[in-house]
Amino acid sequence: MSEYTIYHNPRCSKSRNTLSLLQENGVQPEVVLYLESAPDALEIAALLAKLGLSASELVRRGEQEYKDCGLSSDSSDEAVLTAMAQFPKLIERPIVVRGDRAVLGRPPENVLGLLD
Repeated sequence: MSEYTIYHNPRCSKSRNTLSLLQENGVQPEVVLYLESAPDALEIAALLAKLGLSASELVRRGEQEYKDCGLSSDSSDEAVLTAMAQFPKLIERPIVVRGDRAVLGRPPENVLGLLD
């Protein structure tokens, strides 16, 4: 099992580029296709803690599900977290985890900070 995990959407260019960058640096991460195997609210909360972000900082506001859930910039982190667990498409991607640290691969070069 790899010490790295990527929450990956193969249809997303940033996610594909991040995975390629990891592989180019000799890292073969565990790939979690989070749209197929959605993390629950506890898993997302753990990711947020590792990222040092709030739920509102990780949500994709441009998705239709964001509007369908009635979310807005005034929504509580709990409401956003619940929506992300229900609709994983709302989770910004990709997320790369190594131990107790994680980074958002936007831009993909962000993951280089985990390679020390």
